[in-house]
Amino acid sequence: MAYGNFGGFGGANLGNLMRQAQKMQEDMMKAKKELEESEFSSSVGGGMVEAKMMGSRQLKSIKINPQVVDPDDVEMLEDLVTSAVNDCLGQIERKEKESMPNMPGMM
Repeated sequence: MAYGNFGGFGGANLGNLMRQAQKMQEDMMKAKKELEESEFSSSVGGGMVEAKMMGSRQLKSIKINPQVVDPDDVEMLEDLVTSAVNDCLGQIERKEKESMPNMPGMM
């Protein structure tokens, strides 16, 4: 007993499913491109260290206030830089989840 085209799935339903999948892929690519072109920034230590990062996770710049440069306490400067960069990464991850919440393969 035949149920229409494509072994019972129906040609129209399969066509709609393919169009929806293509639209979802286009939307995902657009959202990914917008995210990668966005700039994220973080300021830590009362503005002593600032980091700027692209949504593609490329570090764009680090600015360090000379007042925070203490040869006897390099560890504090390292911590501030790490904190600023990690904050930018966290912003990117949150934006990624916000802009692509239902996209397969996006975490």
